[in-house]
Amino acid sequence: MKAKLGIAPIAWWNDDLPEISSDISLEGCLAEARDAGFTGMETGRRFPMEADVLRPVLDAHGMQVCGGWFSGLLLDGEIEAEKDRIAQQMALFKAVGAPCIVYGETAGTIQGDRNAPLATKRRLSEEEIRVYGRKMTAFGEWCADEGMPIAYHHHMAAPIETEEELDLLMKHSGEGLPLLFDAGHMAFAGGDVLRVIDKHHKRITHVHTKDVRMPVIEALDRTRESFLDAVIKGAFTVPGDGSLDFEAIVKRLAAYGYEGWFVIEAEQDPVKNPPLQMARIGHKELMRVMAAAGYVVV
Repeated sequence: MKAKLGIAPIAWWNDDLPEISSDISLEGCLAEARDAGFTGMETGRRFPMEADVLRPVLDAHGMQVCGGWFSGLLLDGEIEAEKDRIAQQMALFKAVGAPCIVYGETAGTIQGDRNAPLATKRRLSEEEIRVYGRKMTAFGEWCADEGMPIAYHHHMAAPIETEEELDLLMKHSGEGLPLLFDAGHMAFAGGDVLRVIDKHHKRITHVHTKDVRMPVIEALDRTRESFLDAVIKGAFTVPGDGSLDFEAIVKRLAAYGYEGWFVIEAEQDPVKNPPLQMARIGHKELMRVMAAAGYVVV
């Protein structure tokens, strides 16, 4: 089986927390990621949206776009409006050969609001998730037909956060809605990461290898502290520096035949956790567990 290793620029510059972003350029970020051993990077706020501008920069560093966040609003919106909103990113990703767009639901989310405690996140009834699942399936099918599939990102402080909520979304959506599996977000939400893979492996098309520091998470006061407070306190880190057993996680994905990108997405304070150093730690651990699971990294 084959795997590709990527990383997200959020370790270098945080889109929601500019105060924990370094001043490194796009070129510097790509160079450090490549130096650490990665061949792909997800997009971020310092990426140009024009393919003829971005492609030469990627080529100069031997890097690919391996995904990138889209702030979806389909929970409260309409499919035709989302088609218009995603069009520019879709055109760019098709032009540079990206594998997918990462769909994150931001209608009603509190993930970017430092004043909103984790416990106040939006909660949906099963009927609301059923309606939402139908819309997401139709939108996912349209994106695939246009030549750029999405991968749905369950996320802390978002409407689809917990294992139960993800189960309901998968129940009420079709195969036209692929899933991004994020071990760190699921562990933070209190879910069983291996059980989630067992239940939903057929839908997983993209993987984020986000690790967590469970002592930080367990010490949070969710009635007072926000998702961004947790980030600043160091809830997330790279594989090899946190609490999750990525050998078990990757072996479970391998057992179901997953092939594709494994992307480190670990937002941290770059002063306390220098991105190049952390990227090297994460890459070393991923290479170890990939070998243990029988993957060939390409």
